[in-house]
Amino acid sequence: MTAFDALMAHERETQALDRVAGRLSWDQETMMPRGAVEQRAEEMGAMQAMLHARKTDPQVGEWLEDARAPDAAGAAQLRLIAHRYARLTRVPADLTRELASLTSRSQSQWAAARADDDFAAFAPTLEEVVRLKREEGAALADGGDVYDALVDDYEPGARAADLAGIFDDMRPGLVELRLAALEGAERAPVSGRFAPEVQVALARELAERFGYDLNRGRIDMAVHPFSSGSGDDVRITTRVSENDPFNCLYSTIHEVGHACYEQGIDPAYHMTPVGQGVSMGVHESQSRIYENQLGRSRAFCEFLYGRMCDEFGDIGVPDAEAFYATVNRLHRGYIRTEADEVQYNLHIMLRFELERALIAGDLQVRDLEAAWNDRFKADFGYEVDRASNGVLQDVHWSVGLFGYFPTYSLGNVYAGCLHASLRADLPDLDEHLAQGDPSPATIWLRDKVQRHGGLYEPREVIERACGERPTAGPLMAYLKEKFGGLYPG
Repeated sequence: MTAFDALMAHERETQALDRVAGRLSWDQETMMPRGAVEQRAEEMGAMQAMLHARKTDPQVGEWLEDARAPDAAGAAQLRLIAHRYARLTRVPADLTRELASLTSRSQSQWAAARADDDFAAFAPTLEEVVRLKREEGAALADGGDVYDALVDDYEPGARAADLAGIFDDMRPGLVELRLAALEGAERAPVSGRFAPEVQVALARELAERFGYDLNRGRIDMAVHPFSSGSGDDVRITTRVSENDPFNCLYSTIHEVGHACYEQGIDPAYHMTPVGQGVSMGVHESQSRIYENQLGRSRAFCEFLYGRMCDEFGDIGVPDAEAFYATVNRLHRGYIRTEADEVQYNLHIMLRFELERALIAGDLQVRDLEAAWNDRFKADFGYEVDRASNGVLQDVHWSVGLFGYFPTYSLGNVYAGCLHASLRADLPDLDEHLAQGDPSPATIWLRDKVQRHGGLYEPREVIERACGERPTAGPLMAYLKEKFGGLYPG
């Protein structure tokens, strides 16, 4: 057996165990009894310690030195394993175990504090999470920027200064669009009672229309919708509100974008590092283009309006054109996951700057709620009414996902580039979307992006698909055309 073959055999077992750990996390958010929190924390700590030991085994380093890639895919496997090995060998195993155990417990504590609108109850735990993430980031940075080292976990090669430059360029145009829209009368949402079981049934239909293979997946309920898994076991969650069916329907389409990415990767790469999404920015490009550029398009709204009238009767909207305007209405609100396409990125910029300050030590956890509320008032023009609508609304910090948030807006930038390219290649796409058939676009995305998994570097994936280096230009042009039409000055 060659060094490459031995390394890949070891990696396949490691990937299998990683999937088991992921399923424990999925279970914690969907099925686990509340009383099992402490036991699950111990289980997750043990799993992460074992995985850390496998991924940092000195034998892996020896295999990497001796291995010769048989082809381009093999070279990508070695690149990804070497990158991970170099990072993880800098982090002490005890720190990895402590983080896994703490974040398993803190997730439940965050959920309880969120339900009680009590940030003070969660702050001591969050202080511990931040302290450990600073330690981890310092170990990974090896003398470099600590926050950059954390971002690299989610978007390899990205740097906070570059991300800040992109966001600073976007902010004036986003604020201008928001102000122009909200100066007028706010459009009313749909109205009525939307039975949860009917919402879920329609969400399943939409999931399948967008290409989600339910033979290799499932849809469950969670406080915070998410997608998990890869290959032949890719699961998503959604949530329902009796007064707001879009919460369920569009969060489902969003998570289906993530899930289809994982399901669409070349099966030859399954259970290997290449056999999963290359970065969270590229991942988010899939979920956002499914949800927004396709799912909220005028053509698809024509189809969805008919289906919602079929299922719910009168929804308080007179026709498909009014429905399109309602689906895409700019509106006041607090929740990132419910934000419109224009204001969503402002939510991300807020979180990016706050978490960067937390990791740098420029902001203390005890001051985080006040800092959030002040920044929200400055960005959105009104005050946060309660913690669950503010600093406690997202699960990310409770589970230690510092450096994750900026990939959401980067995903929007990537989605803007991909949408411009696929529209150029698919001039009759709207005819299909109006029939509830997004498959020409989803097949294009599978071929151009999804099937490659981690074969290429993140930005290279987008550049290969679009034929040019990704910039924020296509996204901002799309937003100005769409919302300038919906809200003419």
